[in-house]
Amino acid sequence: MDEAQRPPVRLYLLDDHTLFREGLLRLLDADPRFQVVGQSGALAEAIVQIASLQPDVVILDFDLGDYNALDYMRRQAEQPRRTATLVVTAGVSERDALELIRLGVSGICRKDVSTDALIDSIHAVAMGRVLIEQRYLQSLVATGAQQDRVSFTERERDVLRGLLRGYSNKQIARQLGSSESAIKATFQQLFNKLDVRSRSQLVMVILQDYRDLV
Repeated sequence: MDEAQRPPVRLYLLDDHTLFREGLLRLLDADPRFQVVGQSGALAEAIVQIASLQPDVVILDFDLGDYNALDYMRRQAEQPRRTATLVVTAGVSERDALELIRLGVSGICRKDVSTDALIDSIHAVAMGRVLIEQRYLQSLVATGAQQDRVSFTERERDVLRGLLRGYSNKQIARQLGSSESAIKATFQQLFNKLDVRSRSQLVMVILQDYRDLV
């Protein structure tokens, strides 16, 4: 399916700063590749609306008034359907970033990036990719503790290498001469094997405990 035939990415915006949220809404509404299906400045309202609207990607700030993105991710973990989540923030501490990754965030993006970079980030997480700044990934490696480790097949290692390079399922399939459905099946095997629920959690576990194997 080419770009013109692909349905728009359905987005939900969560930010308690009305000016930024409305500016982002105007930017995304002007792009036919996106459809903003809802927005809110309040976490409780957003949780209800997201469960009903089922967007492809939730875009939110880290600071949400009395709450923050960690509270959202914990609430999201209780939902039966996992939605891709992109945190767009002026800044987040290393500790909070690592906790976001542990909870399964799809990406962390700074508010001062270019418009094109933001658009690319939204598309990437909508396709299932994980976008985490290198410094946070390095922290995961540095703080990783060796535990009882599982073994991987060569195909699983190849898929993990693609994941760590930020490739989508389609890109990994093309590189390995396989199908997207086969790559999805391999990811599900890895999720089950390592007891994780998302690609970002998988990245965290691999960088902490298995970086030497891939």
